Amino acid sequence: MRRNTAISIVILLVVFALSSAAFAQKATALRVVVVKTDNVAAYVQEIEKGRQLAKSMGLQGQVRVWRARFAGPEAGTVVVSIEYPNLAALASDDAKVNANSEYQSWLKGLDKIRTIVSDSLYSEM
Repeated sequence: MRRNTAISIVILLVVFALSSAAFAQKATALRVVVVKTDNVAAYVQEIEKGRQLAKSMGLQGQVRVWRARFAGPEAGTVVVSIEYPNLAALASDDAKVNANSEYQSWLKGLDKIRTIVSDSLYSEM
């Protein structure tokens, strides 16, 4: 009896792990970076340079820049979103940018015109 229960638990865990992996492959992932900048126009221009660099590298993430309008005391906040088709694409892009010195230099240059307030990752349900 105990052996049957143990086998059932192992099978349940394997099924759960496989379904979680399959779900991770299908669920859209969204990285949201809230930034503080004194020069929004210059920041947006730099993000456009980053988009072109990402395109040349074949990255999958879709970058968009947002500005909060109706956000109470947070009105005017600048947010960058990077949408990936799934977590595997995010991991792949992350490996590529970490290995690319040109991209790393571009990122370092952003530090001159912005401060990251928060950096979050969301998974679609």
